[in-house]
Amino acid sequence: MLKLRLSRGGTKKRPVYKVVVADSRRARDGRFIEKLGFFNPLLPKDKKERIGLEAERIKYWLDQGAQPTTRVARILGENELIPMPTNGNNPLKAVPKKERKKEAAGSEAPKDAAPKTEAPKDAAPKTEAPKDAAPKTEAPKDAAPKTEATKEDTK
Repeated sequence: MLKLRLSRGGTKKRPVYKVVVADSRRARDGRFIEKLGFFNPLLPKDKKERIGLEAERIKYWLDQGAQPTTRVARILGENELIPMPTNGNNPLKAVPKKERKKEAAGSEAPKDAAPKTEAPKDAAPKTEAPKDAAPKTEAPKDAAPKTEATKEDTK
């Protein structure tokens, strides 16, 4: 699958990105098909030098079926090459990840704990099941004396 995505360049803590079309299976900074523009996140948003795009080539690759990543889709939407993508709905975005994991683990732990406590209960009926099977075997025991009686009769 072809993707329109960012390829990182620049130095440590001074990123500069190329907008490229690449096979999705390739590495982020690896081999790409064509460079379509650049993005410099360090510049202010109002400067023209922040983003440079080749609109015709981007439209061509979009027509060929290339899918933009979420960040590239926002960049293209800001430059009116495609409709602006809708924002995702993540109500927990403001909560730090560690706390999200604790809350998720806390809410899931009782759910997991409940089946674990139920599992031994399920195990108990399984052991009881042979007890239930014992009365079933009792019924054949009723039949068994008849066969024993027939055995006695045959002796």
